[in-house]
Amino acid sequence: QVQLVESGGGLVQPGGSLRLSCAASESSFSIYRMGWYRQAPEKERELVAYVTTGGNTKYADSVKGRFTISRDNGKKTVYLQMNSLKPEDTAVYSCYQGRDPVVWGQGTQVTVSS
Repeated sequence: QVQLVESGGGLVQPGGSLRLSCAASESSFSIYRMGWYRQAPEKERELVAYVTTGGNTKYADSVKGRFTISRDNGKKTVYLQMNSLKPEDTAVYSCYQGRDPVVWGQGTQVTVSS
């Protein structure tokens, strides 16, 4: 059974940066879309970004120009580089793999606060 393991969350001041990683446990990583969702308390889950098998990317309007998603198929890992972080970016971030059914990581907390 495939597993996704996230890392890189934490506490950062406004304007700071974090890089999230999501490593997959299986070798067919390259044939699936990968992405990140986030959910803040009392808010709906929001798609943050995804990257297709061909390397095309899509971002939520709220993170465009600040976040960058990338993938390394050799390392079976997807990354989310987050710059110019704002308090409203505070949420649990979860990566997903576009299988049917979708596979989720366990989530990692990102807190942006001074």
